Amino acid sequence: MRAKAGESEVASAAGPGLADAFDFACVDLALCDPSYTIHARSCLISRRRPVSAGANFTQNAPLVQCRFRGPVMMTFSSLLRPRLMTTWISRQGLARWGVGAVLGVLLGTASAGKPYSYFVTGDADAQVAALKPSSTSSLVLMGGGPDVDEAFRWMIARAGIKPGTGGRFVVLRATGTEAYDPYIYYSDAALTTSTSVAEQWVGGASLGLSSVETLVIPSVAAANDAFVNSVVSKANAVFIAGGDQSDYINFWKGTKLDQTLQGLMAANVPVGGTSAGLAVLGQVDFAALRGSVTTTQALADPFNKYMTLDPSPLSPTGGFLAPPALASTILDAHLDSRDRMGRLITFVARLVAVNSNTGCPGGILASGTSSTAARGIGVDVETALLVQGNKGPHGFTARRVTNPSTMTESAVYFVRPLISPTVCASGAPLTLTNIEIKKLADSETIFNLSDWTGLPSYFVDAISGALTSSPY
Repeated sequence: MRAKAGESEVASAAGPGLADAFDFACVDLALCDPSYTIHARSCLISRRRPVSAGANFTQNAPLVQCRFRGPVMMTFSSLLRPRLMTTWISRQGLARWGVGAVLGVLLGTASAGKPYSYFVTGDADAQVAALKPSSTSSLVLMGGGPDVDEAFRWMIARAGIKPGTGGRFVVLRATGTEAYDPYIYYSDAALTTSTSVAEQWVGGASLGLSSVETLVIPSVAAANDAFVNSVVSKANAVFIAGGDQSDYINFWKGTKLDQTLQGLMAANVPVGGTSAGLAVLGQVDFAALRGSVTTTQALADPFNKYMTLDPSPLSPTGGFLAPPALASTILDAHLDSRDRMGRLITFVARLVAVNSNTGCPGGILASGTSSTAARGIGVDVETALLVQGNKGPHGFTARRVTNPSTMTESAVYFVRPLISPTVCASGAPLTLTNIEIKKLADSETIFNLSDWTGLPSYFVDAISGALTSSPY
């Protein structure tokens, strides 16, 4: 089965990854028996560093290649061996997960008959104290791939959650499972709530969380559902998982869920997203309505059919979430692993309005150094940018975090064109010179998003659809 339009966390030999839902799950790669042929509809990589050479699964003709960070949550069709299923249940223990939760994972019936799926780890009915969240906004921009543990802990702290207070952390997605729940809630692979938190676990319960809840919201009907919005409205922190951002635009934008999320952001509830979840947090978003686009495609024709932006036509208003901290900004993830700097530059170019003989048709912003000028932020895999509002002159600032064991540079790139494109038209390769890039590759530097200061600059040019030097 071919991938649907949009972008996905998993790449295959045939192109973009598959983004369909799953039927069964296991939490230990060894239990999945990689030598056993599985006709996978999709692989969900929840987190962690790759082990050995990974595992390959056949998907009709295309080969789906998955890198796992274990423990992982991987799901596939009903070919899971009964012996493996029994082993999974016995190893994890029904007492820890609860009979309903185990059956919900294995049978996919956590919300039978409803337009959504709902999962809970912990106690969603526990009393939550009157929290004192930060008085300013809190956003997490995560670049996909392995999740950054510290970013989730920061969200919990910014929500005002402390040991003994309780708190609800809600994960939103359009496809997939509740793979994030145990990762955020527990402290280690034994699924304890110890205050000694192992790497690759968040330890949310030890920090005060009373529950981690996942809502799979795959339709407009689900996004307008009263129960869905009741759960989200009570969230003390919200995280949008990776997947396909076209689902989020098509299913969530303009719904009651959209309104609920806007209300949470206005109340300074921490909100974050990874990969596709990051992609929908700009003022303008790459919507991927006709599938993904490569750097080569974008630079060769900034108006090619895959370059779908939201809102469309471009407008200063009418975007999806558009938090104020990211005004005039478009975002991109997996920047290093998928060589996306060229397409990010093209996204930003598309935002620049026509002025005399320069700019891009349909653009709405100026080029240059103004705080309202077009700009973009690109985030590497296993990287998170923590954005916070500040009282006083500094407006919004950001710092980068990653995992101690990261195997990549884990950088964040801040991009803005100092002059307008000289060639930006349908069917024509992009020409845009004097593109300023600032690179954040440490966790000590504080970058000022309001005035775009705090890092040195370097410059690249795009001439006739090609970058003249390395943008990294």
